[in-house]
Amino acid sequence: MSQRSTTTALSVVTAVSLLLAGCSSTSERASGTTLDARGCITDFDANTDYFPDKSTLSDAKNFSIDYHGSYQVLTVNQPFPGASPESYVLVKCGAPEPELSGGLATAPKITTPITSLYSGSTTHLPLITELGQLDILTGVANAGNVNGEDIRARIAEGKITEYASGKTVNVEKVVTADPDVLMTQGTDDPSYVKLRSAGIPVVANAEYLESTALGRAEWVKMMAALTGTEAEAAALFTTIRSDYEKVAATAAGVAKQPVLPGTMYQGTWYMPAGGSYVGQLLRDAGASYPWEGDPSTGSLQLNFETVYTQGGTAPTWIVMSDWASTADATDEDQRYGQLTAVKDGQVWSGTKDVGPDGGNNFYQLGVLRPDLVLGDLVAIVHPELSPDHEFAFYRPVPRA
Repeated sequence: MSQRSTTTALSVVTAVSLLLAGCSSTSERASGTTLDARGCITDFDANTDYFPDKSTLSDAKNFSIDYHGSYQVLTVNQPFPGASPESYVLVKCGAPEPELSGGLATAPKITTPITSLYSGSTTHLPLITELGQLDILTGVANAGNVNGEDIRARIAEGKITEYASGKTVNVEKVVTADPDVLMTQGTDDPSYVKLRSAGIPVVANAEYLESTALGRAEWVKMMAALTGTEAEAAALFTTIRSDYEKVAATAAGVAKQPVLPGTMYQGTWYMPAGGSYVGQLLRDAGASYPWEGDPSTGSLQLNFETVYTQGGTAPTWIVMSDWASTADATDEDQRYGQLTAVKDGQVWSGTKDVGPDGGNNFYQLGVLRPDLVLGDLVAIVHPELSPDHEFAFYRPVPRA
């Protein structure tokens, strides 16, 4: 984690601490009911509300949480592109399993707070660490993608297992470990059917299908539902949202500056559509680009000629390629050399904070902290607004 990321995260933790300092203990807030050290019910009362702290959602649209005394219903509206909604019944430990009807009767039942989680994406990791729940992380799909000394140290110590190296889930390893939950990266996989059959709850995390960066960040409240940290998540997200709005306000009245986002992959340029969270980040940073009016929420697949004709003269090119210099870009595709940003402009890459095995913190902390991402983008597009900005995720690519 970069120094700036660490410093800002500490301010968020301080805010959480102040909020919790004004609250009574968990036991007292649960209407006099006795809870053990883990927060489990020891004397169940059907008339007690065991969720004094309830999450409310302002920006996330792809999941919902409903409270029912001693259990919650977590619903992911689109677990992966084109999928039907999935619901999970989260039962507070110490409470009896509720009698449910309809689709919820067969929905997965998960005892919370969970004590072990297998994570399918690095985007989950800051949701865990910033809520102070690192101990529950017992598995990661690919250890090489992990950024951050704290998690990497636990991997080295054997406290966290890699279960999907080479992108193939080792079903036997997961079943043997028997985690409380395996959280997906918002895709489908044949292994999930086998894991469900073996009794492993598979919970979908599809934050990337949100159309706004703040919507993605608010999935911290989904992690809070599993870990019983609703108050912490509320304080954390409130601070992130406030910081994002403050940064956006600095660029709200300035003239838009043209940028060129995206790169090619196997001959196709993947351009963020205007309705995507990337499109909104660029607009909030005071940037413009030819496809910002497209309402799609994903990426547009374009050819180089189209991109060059409509956006090739932009003085700033924003990429995610880890190039040492623009020579690496033209080595990858010589047509990149025709872009104005390569010839006499600026190329910026979101690869400032990359770990020893290639884990990029942009794809880890950046999802939870869009305020830091936006701060970087404003400094790139409008350097006059923040001349002393310390970048968290982006770095300039030197011109060859």
